[in-house]
Amino acid sequence: MKGIIFTEFMDLVEEKFGLEVLDTVLRMSANPGAYTSVGSYDHRELVRLIQNLSQVTGVSAEQLQQLFGRAAFDNLYLSLPSNVSTPYFSSCFAFIRHVEEYIHLEVKKLYPDAKPPRFEFISESQSYMEFDYRSARCLAHVCFGLIKGCAAHFGERVDIVMTPQSAPSHVRFALTLV
Repeated sequence: MKGIIFTEFMDLVEEKFGLEVLDTVLRMSANPGAYTSVGSYDHRELVRLIQNLSQVTGVSAEQLQQLFGRAAFDNLYLSLPSNVSTPYFSSCFAFIRHVEEYIHLEVKKLYPDAKPPRFEFISESQSYMEFDYRSARCLAHVCFGLIKGCAAHFGERVDIVMTPQSAPSHVRFALTLV
């Protein structure tokens, strides 16, 4: 997993819960917290950090993942090269489709060892989008938060239904523009 995810997570924990909580979580995780945005790290480190943050704060791991995804969207969007985050995107749905059809492909070109999640689109209209999310990292709640952040970025309100499928790595999202 790319280091930018880890640096964004550390920033979020410090901002929302304070430096003392971040230090406690890092100690509990036996983690020095030394990440660079361009480095690559085992996703299980992030899972462990989230679980320990949940234990310290009493907030569920799922809620923390959604909070993280929501908070991280704008910075991740701004970190995209200008030819990737072109200004012609006018909606959350268009951007989500672009993530699968372009951004994930470019990530794999830049980082051949990267394993971004896959989106398999099932149904789409002006006000509805349904897709399957598949990721070996099982961080679908982060994706849920990223979708919320994406909708907010484009000034839209989207109702999200997340339905687990046959495996923990497979979740179906149904998005309705409100």
